[in-house]
Amino acid sequence: MQMRFSRPSRRPELGELTPTGSTPPRHPVDEIPKPPRLALLGLQHLAIMYAGAVAVPLLVGGALKLSPHTIGLLVNADLLVSGIVTIIQSVGIGRILGVRLPVVAGATFTVVSPMILIAQEFGGGEAGLPTVYGAILVSGVFGLIIARFFAKVVRFFPPLVSGCVICVIGLSLIGADAGLIAGDDPKSADYGQISHIGLAGLVIALIVVIHRFTRGLLSQLAVLLSMAIGTLVAWPMHLVDMSNVGPSAWFGISKPFIFGAPQFHIGAIISMCVVMLVTFTESTADMVAVAEMVDKELEPADLGRGLAADGLSAVLAGFMNSFPDTAFAENVGLVGLTGVRSRWVVATCGGMLVALGLVPKVGSVVAALPGPVVGGAATVMFAMVTAVGLRVLHKVQFEGTSNMLIIAVTLSVALLPAVAPNIYTKFPTNFQMIASSPITSAVIVVFVLNLVFNHWGAGKRKDIKEVAAAPH
Repeated sequence: MQMRFSRPSRRPELGELTPTGSTPPRHPVDEIPKPPRLALLGLQHLAIMYAGAVAVPLLVGGALKLSPHTIGLLVNADLLVSGIVTIIQSVGIGRILGVRLPVVAGATFTVVSPMILIAQEFGGGEAGLPTVYGAILVSGVFGLIIARFFAKVVRFFPPLVSGCVICVIGLSLIGADAGLIAGDDPKSADYGQISHIGLAGLVIALIVVIHRFTRGLLSQLAVLLSMAIGTLVAWPMHLVDMSNVGPSAWFGISKPFIFGAPQFHIGAIISMCVVMLVTFTESTADMVAVAEMVDKELEPADLGRGLAADGLSAVLAGFMNSFPDTAFAENVGLVGLTGVRSRWVVATCGGMLVALGLVPKVGSVVAALPGPVVGGAATVMFAMVTAVGLRVLHKVQFEGTSNMLIIAVTLSVALLPAVAPNIYTKFPTNFQMIASSPITSAVIVVFVLNLVFNHWGAGKRKDIKEVAAAPH
């Protein structure tokens, strides 16, 4: 896929006659499936992203030792904001917001370590959250201001950079799925149970079988059907716990600034602004990948609107006690696996997320899905994201360049904190906020190395000049 940077001619709106008098064909991205199919495909997107969406509030809440009730408020707020931004990304708001591609927005994992460190630095627990949300609020405004500029300098993110980042996104998140399957505590007697791993393996096998031996809608619903069958199998194994459904309220919403008025500290604000830049890079890579999959040209203006929606998510998060959103990698993988390109399917998923954010009881039902079932399905989706990254890297020229070295160094540095999460604990706090995230590390390393090898002094060598040239 090529990204043009010259001002494009105006494209006819749907239903508008072209100069020849014919109606332009509707792109598959703009097609609206029939309601039953729309609902099922939207539900599949919801099922595959739900665990990742709630993982961020669960991780942050657990690390800060928040009460279960408070963590529940964070989850509800997270789902509500995620749904709002998903609808904006897929439907769009004029020429201001939304990439208008099948992009699902969810809480970025990049924010986990900085949020925990900032909260611990400024009081610990709930006492530190006003500083966290003050910093997130400012970072959202910062994101809205720079979104269009960031989209214009995307020429510094050629396939070499975006491919590396996409690969690291998929590889670094597989560890989270392993925790859902085997458990988080290796010392626990329940860790790594054969039955749990076997259940996850069954879900993976079902995805392969259904996708291979069925056609049409059944093939496109392979992930959802596999998770449904896996949940039925898990029921007699006592892995489906519905005890929290009854006490949950039918309607509820997190109040703005529930932890108190936001507080603003320069160190926390800088950290969150760095997170916003990394989130932009992550979303850029995912939006480019989705555009590749759906075969639709991604203009800088489109990308700018998509990134602005990410900035808006942080502003909403600052008010609603939520988390900044990014384009969710597992749903990028789902688009590639199913071949369903309609953005209205994702808009339907966004509506469901809003409903879950407003109806805690429904959210409790979805949360009751067994970890091994969700983990097995999500593992395939994360690996699919890595496969997309490899496909992007296939466009990179290796002969006569140093691009192989750039990829090797990027992967080695980025995946260190993924396999050894405590490797940087003796480093300064500000360094930990940046280096402990595999995605952040990947963005910084590959961006700098690409500049060093393929831009600075690149005019001296034709082969480097060709590789460094941005697609346009």
